[in-house]
Amino acid sequence: MAPPDPAPTPRSPRPVRDPIREAHRQWVAHGWSDAADAMALVTSVTRAQQLLAERVERALRPHGLTFARFEVLRLLSFTRDRALPMTRLGSLLQVHPASVTSAVDRLEAQGFVRRERRSEDRRVVHAELTDAGTATVEQATADLNTVFTDLAADLGPTTVTELTRLLGALRTGAGDEVDGS
Repeated sequence: MAPPDPAPTPRSPRPVRDPIREAHRQWVAHGWSDAADAMALVTSVTRAQQLLAERVERALRPHGLTFARFEVLRLLSFTRDRALPMTRLGSLLQVHPASVTSAVDRLEAQGFVRRERRSEDRRVVHAELTDAGTATVEQATADLNTVFTDLAADLGPTTVTELTRLLGALRTGAGDEVDGS
């Protein structure tokens, strides 16, 4: 009778590499050194945005909201009349009118906003926050503020402030109006 096969030796795990650092290395290796740092920046910002969006969406999901819809509700709640013209919403949120229409459609179906035309100008459609929308945005804001507080604790207040300043510089360079720029 043959002896049993020896137990397989475990493979040592491959070292975990930062995919962005590896992409940077590849960019340099392929002769694109001048663009490598900016490629790594864009890729890092994109990945950071994904990670932050996941945290935000996880907090908003129980309220039936996405971040885009939350922003509409929060913005409406900040106004004196709890209403804004649809065109003004898009301008303040810096999104395409079709995106505002889509968000308001969903919020209206949920009973969080209603559309109305006011007597002073029947051509203008306003989105108005409902009582259900007010209650929802207040609860969602409390949950979202927990995410923001945890993020600030994770990074530290100096880092949060510095990252916000640096991203403001990036936005300014892209043509956004940023306070202090």
